[in-house]
Amino acid sequence: MERLETELFEAAAKGSITSLQELLKKDPLILDRVVVQIFSETPLHVAAMLGHVDFVKEITRIKPQLITELNSFRSSPLHLASAKGYVDVVMVLLSVDPRMCLARDKNGMTPLHLSAIKGRLQVMKILLQAKPEAAQVAVYRGENILHLCVKHYQIEALKLLLDTISDPEFINSKDTDGNTILHLAVADKQVETINFLLTMPALEVNALNLNGMTAVDVLIKSQRDVRDSEIGESLKHAGCFGTKETSTTSHVNGNMASRALSSSSDHLTSSTNIERKSSEDLVKQPHDWLEKKRSALMVVASLIATMAFQVGVNPPSGVWQDNNAIDSQGNPVSDPHKAGFSVLAHNQPHVYTGFYTVNTTSFIASLSIILLLMSGLPIRRRFFMWILMVITWLAITAIALTYTVSIMVLTPSEQENSVKKVVGFSVFVWLCLMALLLIGHTIRLIVKLVRKLRKTFRRRGV
Repeated sequence: MERLETELFEAAAKGSITSLQELLKKDPLILDRVVVQIFSETPLHVAAMLGHVDFVKEITRIKPQLITELNSFRSSPLHLASAKGYVDVVMVLLSVDPRMCLARDKNGMTPLHLSAIKGRLQVMKILLQAKPEAAQVAVYRGENILHLCVKHYQIEALKLLLDTISDPEFINSKDTDGNTILHLAVADKQVETINFLLTMPALEVNALNLNGMTAVDVLIKSQRDVRDSEIGESLKHAGCFGTKETSTTSHVNGNMASRALSSSSDHLTSSTNIERKSSEDLVKQPHDWLEKKRSALMVVASLIATMAFQVGVNPPSGVWQDNNAIDSQGNPVSDPHKAGFSVLAHNQPHVYTGFYTVNTTSFIASLSIILLLMSGLPIRRRFFMWILMVITWLAITAIALTYTVSIMVLTPSEQENSVKKVVGFSVFVWLCLMALLLIGHTIRLIVKLVRKLRKTFRRRGV
């Protein structure tokens, strides 16, 4: 029997009426067994979902009760055909039992709800003609089919419903939060939907939700968007008001004088606030400058310290990998070395000394910068920042010299002359740049100090 039932579902998937008739000859009760046994769906569900209209006609002719069967999601064959937009299949199913228009799935949706969400306009027209009351069925959180159209961006389905059903209560219906479709459209910034809804005479443009908010209030409270100005203008022309604006307009005539006085006071207050804010910004500018400098110095110092540490523990030419104190015959060698010690220190001790001098200088200078910045001292004056900048230049110059020595050590003797020329020129340019920066900043600092001293002397009357 299981084999026949499998063949039945295969015939439904293919839409083969011949296979269906042959299976019925073998087992006339096979469709009854499908209804009685536990399956996630029936062959009619499969055929309706795939749009096999001839198979749907034949199987509903033989067993019309299948149209009321629900699958594991409590969806009827009409639900599936409506969601897929198969107009012919929907018409066949409605001709058998039009009451299935009101059947709900596990989400509380009717076939009309699904066709609206999917934008199946032709199917919607057929379902509305069969059972217009299906549009009034509310789903989760009290939403009706109009709310679903807005939430799923189906403006054409929305237009069809409002053109078909002209009930004012229908267009102004609210969900459990008191939101109308205008509230939802404004919250989601659906400009086209909003403009269409505002053309409907029956729409209550100033309806309040449970939070006491109109569509204008929703727009104000929502996240800023480039479409806000366009939506605001549309709502304004349609006579929409915020709750504050509505209460204000009811007292306009009695408060004209006080409003004039308050507007003048507000103007003066706003001007004072602007001036105060500008002064605060001017005061904050040096502090912001110092903070940015501190952050930049901390990053640069950390990078230099990391590079100097890596070069220190991994010197150029590496370290010896073995001990070499005696030869193979047991005699002491003339040039012994030990594993783990620097090859450069052994072969070129003078170069090694210079190398570690500049590398240690960059390492200590960068650590000094980090320590000063993290010490909590009130380093807020430009003089102290200038000192930190000089230490930074020293660290950068030292790490540059470390790189130069490393390149020279690792260069083969046959290419040494050409590399020396490039390195020598680069070092000369670098030193000139550092000297220029140092002299320039020193002159600026001296000029500022002289000006400050002059002002001090003038105040004292010297």
